[in-house]
Amino acid sequence: MRQNVPAFTDMLAQSTHSAVHLEMRDAYAVGDEKEDFEAWRNGRRTDWEDHESWWHPYYQAVADAVARGVAVRRARVVSEPVSEYIRYEHFITQANLIAGEQVRWLPRSRATDIAFPGNDFWLFDDRVVRVNHFSGDGAMLGCEIVEDPAVVKLCAAAFDSVWERAVAHEDYQV
Repeated sequence: MRQNVPAFTDMLAQSTHSAVHLEMRDAYAVGDEKEDFEAWRNGRRTDWEDHESWWHPYYQAVADAVARGVAVRRARVVSEPVSEYIRYEHFITQANLIAGEQVRWLPRSRATDIAFPGNDFWLFDDRVVRVNHFSGDGAMLGCEIVEDPAVVKLCAAAFDSVWERAVAHEDYQV
């Protein structure tokens, strides 16, 4: 993995027309989210009306990009029945939607014939891929930037195939 990867929010701020994210894991253990997941498991639910309690720079960056006309889309490929973590993620996706993201879900059983890259990624403006690397237990190991046209093409094709088949968030039941 290359070092000195630009901050995600900087990459999103530089996007002009699209930022797409493909997630393919059934569990993540990233930073503060571990604590939020545990709180959710223990019954705490977010008050979506109280933006101040959950809104953070990521959501603001998405809202700013969407306001500039950038289409921000996220697709998740998930195993069914879904894991407890995916049920949590489905709940907290409301924050992504409020920020302006479009989110869809694809059951892994409907993805057998899609060629996937080996890692989750963000693709900005169909030209730059930000690859996310995770450990086996879902901890973020780091990121790398890839601009190789073949990798960009693979990631774009994978995302587009998933997006076409996936179910809109509001219609996906966990």
